[in-house]
This record gives sequence, structure tokens and C-alpha cells, in this order.
Amino acid sequence: MNTNHQRVSEILKIEADAISRAALNLESGSVDSAIDLLSNCTGKVIVTGVGKSGVIAEKIAQTMTSTGTMAIFVHPTDALHGGLGVVAINDVVIALSNSGETDEILAIVPTLKQRDVSIISIVGNLDSTLARQSDVVLDGSVDKEACPLNLAPTASTTVALAIGDALAMTLMEAKGLTANDFAANHPAGRLGKRLTLTVRDLMHPSPNVAASAGWLEVVKAISSNALGAVNVVENDSKLLGIVTDGDLRRTIEQTVPDAFSDLIAENMMTAAPITASPKMLAFDALRLMEDRPSQISVLPVTDEHDKCVGLLRLHDVVRSGL
Repeated sequence: MNTNHQRVSEILKIEADAISRAALNLESGSVDSAIDLLSNCTGKVIVTGVGKSGVIAEKIAQTMTSTGTMAIFVHPTDALHGGLGVVAINDVVIALSNSGETDEILAIVPTLKQRDVSIISIVGNLDSTLARQSDVVLDGSVDKEACPLNLAPTASTTVALAIGDALAMTLMEAKGLTANDFAANHPAGRLGKRLTLTVRDLMHPSPNVAASAGWLEVVKAISSNALGAVNVVENDSKLLGIVTDGDLRRTIEQTVPDAFSDLIAENMMTAAPITASPKMLAFDALRLMEDRPSQISVLPVTDEHDKCVGLLRLHDVVRSGL
């Protein structure tokens, strides 16, 4: 008897094989025509489907929208009751139906035709009514569903989703969408933050002390700013070094009590430390702190004139969600 693991693996293979066959079944002319219609669309892309195909259609619309192609999902039933008002003459419709005979979709086709809207169908039956009434037909047929009864839409919906993803990604490349463009549509996501959040957004005002500051002044500066470090600067705010909590502890441990009165920031600081600039991406600063044999938890921030303008903590970068 097959184990659960074996059965799950078999089902995954059925779906993977279905996608592989779909890649072979798609006609190059149909794909080129679909991409031409979508890339030259001056309106929006309407994606529609019923039931599980509707769920797939909604996901395709979201993927297209996030990758530079304006798209919305419209349920055919809603369309029949006023939702067709969003469909304009310059739009393109992508209709999903495994049978190609979905009543709700076929019911809106005449209205789409009246508005001179191009229809791209992803169907499992190339001889279906929907296929015959479409401007472009993409073959989403499968030999069998992953369902043991060969009934529940599984492999067919996976293939439809994969075709939709492939269309979206091809359009993304055709439109020259950059990582920054993608991030602009995902400002709250981790990727968006990695591509947009800068050191300036997270840094604290620079806590500075002079190189001649006594050890007690350094302690007070670290305590009052509560950042775990202070920057050591010249009179013109140019960075000389940094004194962290760790630097302070190590110096005090290694100094005899009688020499405390002569202990100054210059004796305690790490000279010429690694720095960040305000314009640097916070994610790059994170890598700068972590991708090293000995991790560091704070970075002085200097401007183009090497003047100290801030202090960046690893804690704040991590807390930002990067």
C-alpha cells in the first residue's frame, strides 16, 4: 500500500507533468497573439472564471497588476448584473473555463463582442463554444486530474494558473519592469522594503563626543542616547571612530583604576570604523553588519563629506521587517 508521502508525491508529479505537457501543447502563434493583445492593451485586462477557475482567475489578475499590467477580476455572474460596466472598448478579457462551456461566461460573450473587446481563452477543450468565440485560444487541457476520481479540478486549475503566471511574467519582461518598479507596487512587503527603505529612514541623530572626552562623559553620552554607542568626531563633525558598549567595557577591564582619570574617548574608540551613507539601502547596511566574521550591531552614518550625521542600529533594521 502506498504511504501518504508516496501519494502526495504522485499527485505532485501528475500536476508537474500536466504543466510540462501544457508547455509543449501551447502553439507559438497563439502565445504570440495573446502577448501582442495584452502588451498593446491601452485599457485594462479583465480576468474571469467561475468556481475554482474563478479563484485562479483572481490570482492571475493580482499577479498581473503587481507586475505592471493593470488587471481586475470580474465574476461572470456579477458581470451579468451590472459588473459589465467596468468593461471598456480598449480592454482585453482573459476567460478561464476547462470545459469551455461555462454558462455564465458564455452569457457575457455577446456583450463583450458588442464592445469590440478581444477575448483570450484558457480552455481544456479547443473545440468548445468559448474557444470558437475567442480571438485567441490557449490550450490548457490535461490528460487527467490529480483527483483519484478524475473529477475535482486540480491539474487543470494548476495548468491554468501556470499559463496565467507565464503570461504575466512575459508581459513583465516585455514592459521592462525593474525591481524598483515592482517594489513600488509592494511598499509594505519585505521585497518592497528591501528595495526602497534607506538608512536615512531608520538612523538616529548622531550621538557625538570629542576625541578628548573623558571616559565618564562617554558613559553619560552612551546612557543618555540609549543607542549602545557614540560617534567620536572632530570639531567639524568628521568621523574619527566609534565607542560601543563593548569597547567601553573592554577598556575599563583593561585599565587600572589609577589610570581612569587619563582615559579619553580616543583611547577607547574603534578608529576608522565601517560606515553607511544615508542613501544606502537599509538592506545593504544589514548585509554590511551581518556578512562578516564578527558581526557589528551599530554603524556610524556619514555624508558625502565624511561628516557624521547619524547612527544606525541592527535592532532598528531588523525591527523594520527586512
